[in-house]
Amino acid sequence: MNKPNPLLLALGAAMLQPAFNACAQQGAEQAPAATGSGISEISDDELAGMRGRYTVGDNSVAWFGVSMISTWQTATGQVLESTMKVAMDFSHGGNVPKVTFTPTVNITPADAPMPQASTAQVAAATANPAPAPVASAQAATPAPANAAPERSVDASGLQNVAGLVQSVQVAGHGNAATNNTQLTVRDGSAPPTPAATLANPATTSVTDGAATATANYGNGAAGVLLLIAGQGEVQQWIRNGSVGQSIQLTGDAQQVSNRLQLDLVRQTMSNNLPLNQNVAQAITLARGIGPGLGQ
Repeated sequence: MNKPNPLLLALGAAMLQPAFNACAQQGAEQAPAATGSGISEISDDELAGMRGRYTVGDNSVAWFGVSMISTWQTATGQVLESTMKVAMDFSHGGNVPKVTFTPTVNITPADAPMPQASTAQVAAATANPAPAPVASAQAATPAPANAAPERSVDASGLQNVAGLVQSVQVAGHGNAATNNTQLTVRDGSAPPTPAATLANPATTSVTDGAATATANYGNGAAGVLLLIAGQGEVQQWIRNGSVGQSIQLTGDAQQVSNRLQLDLVRQTMSNNLPLNQNVAQAITLARGIGPGLGQ
């Protein structure tokens, strides 16, 4: 006796399926309602053997970038700045991205020389000299006898917060502090990689007296830090499960700003076309019927 053809059996089952559904629906309408919910738990072995259908969209990540800029101007005019750019390029394929790290740190002293004036500016100042200052007999005000109160801030609890974090703690007078975060999502291709980058974990730091500016990347995290002993600290970070900005000030007349930019580039359909074709062909073959691509 000839063995039945599996393809013909599959086609016959597919054609009879609507009839089975119609009969089942008619029987359900005539049969009385069953008692209970009829829901039973499926074992892990059954779940492991199940397979489902899926589709691949055109929203795979091609590039992810982080840009951090922190600036701090003290009451004396000293300026601290720390910037960092981290890029993760997924466009080369695979689950491991190409990571680049570009840090920049700088501290400008309060007594830094001013830019030299041009010849035209010098001539104008000579032709129109400023009036002589008027002498004043006002005596200097003596400093208060009582010492300034001790100030302190504590942001240690932020280490336990997940998600997006923005914190400002101020224990002084006349301060200005801002945290700004922006997320941009667009379709396209990965931007070009900067020429000078650091791919391995690294830390860049500069120190001037009690002031320190740092940018670091490594151990699954990246961030910038501005620190002045006795005045506070400013930082930004991105790590597993957390993106944050924190400002802590204990001085007076400080001007601080944090700016964080997140850029996500999704791969377009044209760039992802081979992957879509392979998945579509695999789904077609799994069904066992139907023509292949291009037929």
